[in-house]
Amino acid sequence: MDKLIPDPPETSTPLADAIRAEDRIKNHEAIKRALDFYLCPEPSKPRRPSTMFMVCPNIDTESLLAHACESLASASAATSNFANELSGLQRNTALGIQQIIMLAELAVNRALDRVDPQT
Repeated sequence: MDKLIPDPPETSTPLADAIRAEDRIKNHEAIKRALDFYLCPEPSKPRRPSTMFMVCPNIDTESLLAHACESLASASAATSNFANELSGLQRNTALGIQQIIMLAELAVNRALDRVDPQT
């Protein structure tokens, strides 16, 4: 089917062409930044532990577990002694903390038994 009225001729000026070209470049850059952000994220820097309190990286698991078990036993004894000096709600809170420490100590002991089972 033929159109009775033809499309008006496109009149382009050098200024309009430059603006369109500039818009295309800006759009292309924005699209590239958005795609790079989601598809090519910057690799995260490897985590460097603080050297203020650093555990020797070459220490074996059994030694770490033994030390954790001893630390938990000391914390449990200190909390128990502290709870004996308190009364009422404060004593209950301290004994609850001691119970949590004892449960952690039991878990560490179980892990230690799995690392080096005693025969």
